[in-house]
Amino acid sequence: MQKITPFLWFDSNAEEAMNFYLSIFKNSKVGLVSRYGDAGPGPKGSFMVGSFSLEGQEFMVLNGGPHYKLTPAFSLMVNCETQEEVDYYWDKLCEAGTEVQCGWLTDKFGVSWQVVPTMFAELLRRGDAEKNNRMMQALYQMKKLIIADLQKAYDG
Repeated sequence: MQKITPFLWFDSNAEEAMNFYLSIFKNSKVGLVSRYGDAGPGPKGSFMVGSFSLEGQEFMVLNGGPHYKLTPAFSLMVNCETQEEVDYYWDKLCEAGTEVQCGWLTDKFGVSWQVVPTMFAELLRRGDAEKNNRMMQALYQMKKLIIADLQKAYDG
């Protein structure tokens, strides 16, 4: 078990969200699933809590009721090597969700994601302020990130 595990609170659709994420990420698996018993507070037999892994990252989800809401202040970042991979994750995660800005989206369950090409961080690490500024200006104009456009802006 990993030391730190993201734990996502849902009102009543945690199992549906978990299955949605499992269907998108090829290297994924279900861990434990626990259902409410006689003690509740949910209906007996309904999904209470579950664990699963996506690309080796463990997650927990809970049907905890309407007390808390997910917020974009916490997001999950998917690092992508190619534009094909960016397109795949963007399209799948954004299905019935909302495109935001700068590679961010909110999926249909309210979870915020960043779908980011690895080249972006690699170029930023080079530390050329002028090139980084041009690339950031291009990024600010995008919803889904386009590798060729980011590279073109970086190159000037």
